[in-house]
Amino acid sequence: MTAATTQKAKIALGLLLGVAIGALCRWIGIPSPAPPVLSGALLVVAMTVGYIVTDRWFAKREARHRHLCGGPDGSLKRGP
Repeated sequence: MTAATTQKAKIALGLLLGVAIGALCRWIGIPSPAPPVLSGALLVVAMTVGYIVTDRWFAKREARHRHLCGGPDGSLKRGP
């Protein structure tokens, strides 16, 4: 599988799981874990997009203080 195919499969599986949870909640008669109004749903989408974008942005940045990090024994390194 290519990265694009894997990404599409994850999106499809996430949407399918969301619809299945919503349908199951409705069928059983328990309150849905999602907000019942459009503005609440948009807030959830905005928070999710913000989380994903921030995660991808930080993953591409170089660690600026790597030289100060300790090793596997937990000992602290001193400045340069």
